[in-house]
Amino acid sequence: MTDDAITGLRARLEALDTQLLELLAARLRIVDEVVTAKLAAASPFRDRAREELLLSRLRATAAKLGLDPHEIERLYRVILDMSVAHQEASVRARADAPLRITYQGVEGSYSHLAAQRRYGGRDGGALLTGHDSFRGAADAVVSGAADLALLPIENSTAGSINETYDLLAAGPLTITGEVVSAVEHCLLALPGATLDELRVVRSHPQALAQCQTFFAAHPHLRGQADLDTAGAARAVRDAGDRTQAAIASAAAAVTYGLAIVASAIQTERANATRFVEIARRAAPVAPDVVAKTSLVLTLVDRPGALGEVLTHVARHGLSLTKLESRPIPSTPWQYRFYLDVLGHAASPAVQAVLGELAALTVELRVLGCYQAELVGARPS
Repeated sequence: MTDDAITGLRARLEALDTQLLELLAARLRIVDEVVTAKLAAASPFRDRAREELLLSRLRATAAKLGLDPHEIERLYRVILDMSVAHQEASVRARADAPLRITYQGVEGSYSHLAAQRRYGGRDGGALLTGHDSFRGAADAVVSGAADLALLPIENSTAGSINETYDLLAAGPLTITGEVVSAVEHCLLALPGATLDELRVVRSHPQALAQCQTFFAAHPHLRGQADLDTAGAARAVRDAGDRTQAAIASAAAAVTYGLAIVASAIQTERANATRFVEIARRAAPVAPDVVAKTSLVLTLVDRPGALGEVLTHVARHGLSLTKLESRPIPSTPWQYRFYLDVLGHAASPAVQAVLGELAALTVELRVLGCYQAELVGARPS
């Protein structure tokens, strides 16, 4: 082959390289549009499940074209990372910077759905990021990687979610809001699978606890704890096992391509979860709204101390909406108490109670004051 022929081939390759770069630039322009759409819809910033599906399709296409599927996957992982970095840079450059929200779970989890309802449509948008654990979501707020976390704290059927209480007691975080979200559990399985075929039902322990009546009516089913509801749905899809199912939302069925075998399987039809919004700093609360103040306290070692606390709260006309005790890890057989009272932290009634509780406690801290999501409540 002559030098002229080689030069011509190189010119063709360089032209193709230029086209590839132009296509990458066009891809990033679409990524900019995706950023705007995700912020407006309060959708998760990075969708790992979708990325894996994309990579799977690309491997198959590469094989058909005679390309090395593994090398193509390696190339596209770099492209995906570049796209995410571009999204992050685009967000940082926006004048109307979005609110960065973390939660525990993956797309389609109840925490994700609650965050979408709360922050979707917000001016400036919202950037949602899921974490494997409650602590991971809270630590993102502590480190400054996120502005807020939305964590479940109690369920109307299964009761308190203790890990959230422990995180509030241990960390420099404050409650800035709450949202109560109805929860309807569905039994999800591979398309075509029947209830009689199923044997193992995967979900978050809270969701399993909320469906005990369903398990009692179907003794051939065995619950298996997972990190979260939507994560369990994704695991069922990935396992490809017709004997496995998940308890999750109807939205998770759509996200992960599963069929709804049974709907509304929770024991209580009016099942609801209360989420708290937590931040590094308190947010102002208007004096004319129905407010709730959350407290954590450790009592002095004196008989009747808890009764005295409740007496002080009642005497000042405050409604106690929550009383929870949790063991103190470093001090066996001693407990912290968490109280929620209806009333603004700055109101005379709450201030009077705080002053009176000082003599009854060795630890007393306001975990937050925020607008209450209650019907028919009266402010103090």
